[in-house]
Amino acid sequence: QVQLVESGGGLVQAGGSLRLSCTASGRTLNIYYVAWFRQAPGKEREFVSGITWSGLAKDYADSVKGRFTISRDNAKNTVALQMNSLKPEDTALYYCKASERSSMGGYEYWGQGTEVTVSS
Repeated sequence: QVQLVESGGGLVQAGGSLRLSCTASGRTLNIYYVAWFRQAPGKEREFVSGITWSGLAKDYADSVKGRFTISRDNAKNTVALQMNSLKPEDTALYYCKASERSSMGGYEYWGQGTEVTVSS
């Protein structure tokens, strides 16, 4: 099993920055891909950004490209999402998702979410 804990959410003014962290624990050796999703009230959950556990490949949704940066720490058990130039439309509950290698079962795990609120 893998456990994910998100942190770093909060209230910030438009144009400001936040840094979200997703820390994985448990059996993390088979994690292949870590992604951030977000869900605003009344909307479907959407992909924000993702990174391979190696850190060599990164993905961004068009809505955040150029403003958000995803990265991993040296211990390779934490993925961060640096969010700059925040907009009110970025307000949502942000979730961390970890995916295992398909050869190891392809299991997926979700964190509890951290709330981001951007005021205008």
